[in-house]
Amino acid sequence: MTIELRAGAFRVPTERPEADGTLAWDATTVVVVQACSGGVTGTGWTYAAAAAAGVVEELLAPAIDADATADDPEAAAEAMSRALRNAGRPGIGATAMSAVDIALWDLRARREGMPLSRMLGAIRPSIPVYGSGGFTTEDDDALAAQLDAWLDVGVGAVKIKIAEDRGRRIDRDLERVALVRDRVGRDIGVFVDANGGYDLAQAIEIGRELDALGVAWFEEPVSSDDPDGLARVRDAVRADVAAGEYVWRPADAVPLLAGAVDCLQIDVTRCGGITVWPEIARMARAAGLEVSGHCAPQLAVHIGAATVGLRHLEWFRDHERVDAILFDGTLPVVDGCLTPTDAVGHGMTLSDRAERYRIR
Repeated sequence: MTIELRAGAFRVPTERPEADGTLAWDATTVVVVQACSGGVTGTGWTYAAAAAAGVVEELLAPAIDADATADDPEAAAEAMSRALRNAGRPGIGATAMSAVDIALWDLRARREGMPLSRMLGAIRPSIPVYGSGGFTTEDDDALAAQLDAWLDVGVGAVKIKIAEDRGRRIDRDLERVALVRDRVGRDIGVFVDANGGYDLAQAIEIGRELDALGVAWFEEPVSSDDPDGLARVRDAVRADVAAGEYVWRPADAVPLLAGAVDCLQIDVTRCGGITVWPEIARMARAAGLEVSGHCAPQLAVHIGAATVGLRHLEWFRDHERVDAILFDGTLPVVDGCLTPTDAVGHGMTLSDRAERYRIR
C-alpha cells in the first residue's frame, strides 16, 4: 500500500506579544503532515519553522515511498532517520520526522478502526495536566486571569516563565512568582521555566528564593546544553530540576539522565514522534526518573497514556489555543486531566478554519 504525504504550514498570530526569558514571538507556526493511503488520511503536526514542510517533501516523502508501508511506522522511522543523515536529524529534521511519524500512527489506527491510545497499549484512562504560560510580557492582571482559568478546569499545578530579559530582572521574576503563589494558594503546585535564561550563579541564587516560595519545579534554570550546570543547580535547590524539550533523538537524553534532572521532558513533536518517545521514556525509567510531556498535549496524551512513569502533561496556553483553531476534535481538560478520545486514531482532523492561516 503506497502512502502520499502532504505537508503544509500555518501561522497563527498570538492574542498579544509573548516572550519568555530568552525569546519573543507574535505568532505560532505549525507544520501539518497528512498521510494518505487507501482512502484514509492520518494527520500529524509539529510547532516548527515552515521550512520543516520542505524537509518532508524533499527528503522524507521519497524515503517513505521507497521503504515503508502504511502499517509499519517503525520501518518508516528508520527510513526517515537514514534520509536525514546528511541534512541533519536534530532540529528541523527531527520536527519534520515527528510530524510524519504522528501522521503515520494516526493513519494506522484509523485503518484498523481503533483509538490511537488503545493501539499504543494505554495503561491509564487519563493524565493530569498543569497549566503553562505566564509569559514575561503579561501584566499582573492578565497573569491573574490566566491562573484563574487554569484553576477553573481543576489543574493541580501552574507554570510561568521567568528569567525575564535573560535574567536581568530577578526582582520582577520573584515578584511574579509570589503573585502566583498568593493567587493559587498552597494546595496548587507552582512551577517556573527559565528557558535557560540564567547563568549558573543566578540560577542557584534565585533557586533558593524559589524554594522559600514553595516552587516545586524549576525548568531549564540554565541551558540544557549545560548538563553539568543543571546538576549543580539540582544539588543546590529543593525544587525538581527539569529539562528535555530539546531532546531531538534518544542520544540527546543521555547527558541529562546522568544526574542533571529530576524529571525528563519529552516533546512528541520534536523527538522523532510516537515511535521514538517510548525509547526515551524507557531510558529515563532505567535511570530511575519519571518523564513529563513537553507542550503538544493533544498529541502527547495518546502515547502518554501508554507510558510507564509519566508524571504529567503540559497544558501550554499557545498550543491549547492554536490547536483549537487549526484542528477539529481537540480534547478538553476535565478535572485537571486529559482523557484520550474513543474515536479512531487520535480523533483530530485539519479544520476548514485552517485555510485562512496557511502560509505554505
